[in-house]
Amino acid sequence: MRAITGKYKGRHIAVPRTFKARPTTDFAKENLFNVLRSYVDFEGLHVLDLFAGTGSITLEFLSRGATRVVSIEKDFQHSAFIRRMLADLGDTNALVLKTDALKYLEKVEGDTFSLIFADPPYALPQLGQLPQLVMQSSLLASGGLFVLEHGKDYDFSERPDFLEHRAYGSVNFSLFRH
Repeated sequence: MRAITGKYKGRHIAVPRTFKARPTTDFAKENLFNVLRSYVDFEGLHVLDLFAGTGSITLEFLSRGATRVVSIEKDFQHSAFIRRMLADLGDTNALVLKTDALKYLEKVEGDTFSLIFADPPYALPQLGQLPQLVMQSSLLASGGLFVLEHGKDYDFSERPDFLEHRAYGSVNFSLFRH
């Protein structure tokens, strides 16, 4: 895993081979962030990274100047890995919470983010409901952006908050505006 650009550009982070996570490919990540540049200013951005996995997306947002990133990861090894990575970088703009992303969406109040990114397991039964869950939560600021990574079998284009869909190989992103 590596940071594509920004202050950590080119920084390689060795992800243990035992991890079950499916990290977003560098190709897909680079293209997604190029698209996001037209929607948000990374400097000062407050980001929620749901299903953080290896922390690759967290790292990319921090590298590009996000002021605050909260990473949600329920797997103990993965959340510990993300914490170590951030400590090694000396980056204090991130908070890693070891909790279930769906429960976090349901229960947390009072915190708002200008961008929420979710990369759930593609087999997650509630994946199709994630746009609704995020939009119903109080976590996404008014005018905020929600980005969902998903497999090819999902089409969210009928939702009124849908902005666009991008596909990079087998990786799909749907973008929504609150």
